[in-house]
Amino acid sequence: MSTPVLEVRNLKRDYVSGGGLFRPAKVVHAVKGVNFKLEKGKTLAVVGESGCGKSTLARMITLIDQQTSGEILIDGEKVDKSQGVTKAMRQKVQIVFQNPYGSLNPRQKIGDVLAEPLLLNTDMSAAERREKAMQMLVKVGLGPEHYNRYPHMFSGGQRQRIAIARALMLNPSFLVLDEPVSALDLSVQAQILNLLKDLQDEFQLTYVFISHDLSVVRYIADEVMVMYFGDVVEHGTRDAVFSHPQHEYTRTLFAATPNSSVESIRARLAKKAAAAA
Repeated sequence: MSTPVLEVRNLKRDYVSGGGLFRPAKVVHAVKGVNFKLEKGKTLAVVGESGCGKSTLARMITLIDQQTSGEILIDGEKVDKSQGVTKAMRQKVQIVFQNPYGSLNPRQKIGDVLAEPLLLNTDMSAAERREKAMQMLVKVGLGPEHYNRYPHMFSGGQRQRIAIARALMLNPSFLVLDEPVSALDLSVQAQILNLLKDLQDEFQLTYVFISHDLSVVRYIADEVMVMYFGDVVEHGTRDAVFSHPQHEYTRTLFAATPNSSVESIRARLAKKAAAAA
């Protein structure tokens, strides 16, 4: 049996807030003992409403925040952020954020945005960095002509393509995608989701997909983990969770989430176009 790309064991994150001279501090249990394993080439979707702990979990597994307790293993190697994380380990995990407008430096040309991770982490020459950046632009549906342009010259969907390209420059073990399509128009959401699927198939990429939208999750996920106030209340294959949700909270999410799957997006756009004709 192959080693999981990512394994999380009893991961917890507590925050201490308030407190003073005459009142005790309050401990908030943001993540309460999460466990999972993720195999190469698979997608785990972590879903739940705002405040459920999914973004806190994302920040821990991307080595941004230190866990209160528990273990994170990447490619079988335990990561202890309290003792420092090596450059090689940081290269193994990359994140794509929700807002494509805020994740790119407006003063940097796109070519420099893509080449910077290579400049900081590899011994590639300037020509090699440029060549790889050009190739990655093509992989995400853009072109070499975009290399010397600035972020403000691109649409939201194009900027998210650039953010995905930047995340892939160091050939990471896995990507954390934190609400990567929720800030985009419906038609663009479908394009980005299809791009992520195509890249996964081509490069055998491994994703942790953070979302509150179960209908988008249904399209992209292999496994689904549902979080509620820091607890994992349901975890199973996509088909099992969608066919027979076991927890009341999961059933409530199904009822409350509008249908924004790729197929329904296309149907709504076709209907709108027909009405305008």
